[in-house]
Amino acid sequence: MVRLCAKIVAETDLYETDKEVQNLIDWVCLSEQIKENNNTIRNLTGEYKKIEPDCREGVRAQLARMKELSKERNSLYEKQNDLKGRKWKIEKLLER
Repeated sequence: MVRLCAKIVAETDLYETDKEVQNLIDWVCLSEQIKENNNTIRNLTGEYKKIEPDCREGVRAQLARMKELSKERNSLYEKQNDLKGRKWKIEKLLER
């Protein structure tokens, strides 16, 4: 789907001339980005859970990595919320 959107943008002027096409392409791209972020969040959470038991044994390096993972995950959650808000706005525009 993303390749189709890229082809439309590259080979036509529909993205610039048709607001509905622009909104649909933006929606598809945002949806794909949200999906990728969810996968990254799942991977970070999985790594966090693997590290957690060792941290209880006092391994400082792993504790530091857990903090980094938490910061990165929280940053992605914030980005997810922003993307979802933008996607919601586009969906409302498409409903008109």
